[in-house]
Amino acid sequence: MKAKKSQGRVLRPPIVVLGKSSLIPDKNLIFPAPNQFTHEVTRQQPFYFTGAQQAAAPDGQFQVGTKVVLLVYDGGSCCRVADGQGLYVETAFDTLKKIKRR
Repeated sequence: MKAKKSQGRVLRPPIVVLGKSSLIPDKNLIFPAPNQFTHEVTRQQPFYFTGAQQAAAPDGQFQVGTKVVLLVYDGGSCCRVADGQGLYVETAFDTLKKIKRR
């Protein structure tokens, strides 16, 4: 929707209420969010709230360079991580690079 031009006034865009699908489940939030990280995402990578095998579509995407804490990894293709916003999700393990400590 295109905003009308007005002189001397601020026009606000229309209000949009997001659906339930835009909410992050409580079980996928860690509080307080991590502030130290073990790995970095090496390419744009989808993540899943419940698991890659159970989901029809990804719940979001990690961008290249996102720092995460590796929390669960059992040697398979997927792992569970938490990012700096406290988002606890499943993603592919092979896209993670261990952060070297100085």
